[in-house]
Amino acid sequence: QVQLVESGGGSVQPGGSLKLSCVASGSAFSAYRMAWYRQAPGKEREFVADISSAGRTNYADSVKGRFTISRDNIKNTAYLQMNSLKPEDTAVYYCNRNWNTWGQGTQVTVSS
Repeated sequence: QVQLVESGGGSVQPGGSLKLSCVASGSAFSAYRMAWYRQAPGKEREFVADISSAGRTNYADSVKGRFTISRDNIKNTAYLQMNSLKPEDTAVYYCNRNWNTWGQGTQVTVSS
């Protein structure tokens, strides 16, 4: 019933920025924890950031100070602002709702 759709990925040079969006269907968006994960080629999926229904945030050490997670409950959307991007950030980024529902992912490529 619940569907998550990610967008905003693309290809950028090191040091550049991207903002990812995750639009959620279903009711009670504001009650759920939202999170971003990523999976690089040849590696397992890893945690990036999350935000609780109360607005508490957590970040992986690798992205602290560079990435910011936020949410807009009116638009039923979670965001991931990514600054100072590094080649190591290259991955497919996935949105997650309430520890269970996953989106299809959006590709982020940092190179040049």
